[in-house]
Amino acid sequence: MILKQIILFFIIVLVFHSILSAQETIQVKRTNNFSVTGDGSASNWKTTPWINLIQRRTTGEKYQTKLKSLYSDSGIYCLFYCEDNKITATMKEDFLDLWNEDVVEAFLWPDTSSVIYFEYELSPLNFELPILVPNNKGNFLGWRPWHYEGNRKTMHRTRIHSKQNDSTIVTAWTAEFFIPYALMKPLQNVPPRKGTRWRANFYRVDYDKGISSWSWQPIRNTFHDYEKYGVLVFD
Repeated sequence: MILKQIILFFIIVLVFHSILSAQETIQVKRTNNFSVTGDGSASNWKTTPWINLIQRRTTGEKYQTKLKSLYSDSGIYCLFYCEDNKITATMKEDFLDLWNEDVVEAFLWPDTSSVIYFEYELSPLNFELPILVPNNKGNFLGWRPWHYEGNRKTMHRTRIHSKQNDSTIVTAWTAEFFIPYALMKPLQNVPPRKGTRWRANFYRVDYDKGISSWSWQPIRNTFHDYEKYGVLVFD
């Protein structure tokens, strides 16, 4: 009887660990390079499932938010779907404080031996903020890329969706971007290979009737809470 209870206990632990691991891990599938369109219409996206982002702060509207990610020999792709009834975005320049309006964000931390990670933000109006962030126990500030040109440039597009018969009624917006590994230099553990593991988190902020925020993994205070990041496993 005691032996059966011990076996049952270990089975429960293994099942719980499996569920927890699935929640904390994204399997990133390999793909050939493709052009981003802003709406995820490339057939490459059909090879990988959506990952739901959880709404953590709900003083504003409640919307669905989900994410897909792929990687190639030259960079990593992300696709966000953001249900929305109102686009709050006025900034029309790159490298502004985009997080003060509607935005999606990806934080990629390839090498955990040092707390330096890559942050990427994209607004519904297709303006971007790519920065490298050194974080010294919560003391952090982003650095803009130098020689941001050629194979170091991102590709990014967005699309605002509306009702089929009424273009004035917004239903969602999508954001699609490609981050080349060349832009992430000199971070280590880049480019990823099959079996490579990166820490990461993904976010969305919306400003309809207050502020709402979503994240893949829960955080305590800020989006820079790197200790709470999940794991990307490259297939």
